Amino acid sequence: MFLKIKICIFAYLKHESVTLSEENYLKAIYHLGKQGSEAVSTNAIAEQMETKASSVTDMIKKLAEKDLANYVKYQGTSLTKSGKLAATSVIRKHRLWEVFLVEKLGFTWDEVHDVAEQLEHIKSEKLINQLDQFLGFPKHDPHGDPIPDKDGNMVAKEKTILAKVNPNTQGVCVGVNDSSSDFLKYLSKNDIELGTTIKVLAKESFDDSMTIEFNDKTLQISKLISNNIYIKLI
Repeated sequence: MFLKIKICIFAYLKHESVTLSEENYLKAIYHLGKQGSEAVSTNAIAEQMETKASSVTDMIKKLAEKDLANYVKYQGTSLTKSGKLAATSVIRKHRLWEVFLVEKLGFTWDEVHDVAEQLEHIKSEKLINQLDQFLGFPKHDPHGDPIPDKDGNMVAKEKTILAKVNPNTQGVCVGVNDSSSDFLKYLSKNDIELGTTIKVLAKESFDDSMTIEFNDKTLQISKLISNNIYIKLI
């Protein structure tokens, strides 16, 4: 029993000592490696973080020393159990703050990402747990992404990329693959949001562009657009 308590305290202290920069790297590896389980190349991390490969190597060494990441030469970097928990903690905070900003402060879904990027590094677990309770324990953020619970578990939605469906198929918009401000503004301008029912009327074989119907109107969209919209088939 005493040994278990010591291990828990040690893990907690290591987690508390994670810096803002380290949290950003953990989050990047988590997303690139399909929730941290697959190894990610140094170059892929460098591209994601917009930095040099040598800087990534230095950071990976720090993460490995804290038992947050595993690195195997020529195979890449993956997250340890502690690393995954630290990454999902940051993601949880980010997505809860996005819900708060939209539902309680009137932000639009294209405005919240940069603000949540700052708020996600707050360390107080009590604050985040009470925020979760205050919001009614939401399962998804304003972009349709699942919110991890305090143990790192999350409920994924059943979803399909719009670009992959055939004509005369319809579904409800449940998320986006691109949460950039420009893309979200494009969707808002065209009255597409979470919950919008979309029907594919036609699909061009030449470039995979689509004609879709929603809210009693039609719109032609490129493959780039349809590749970034998730729907649940109905």
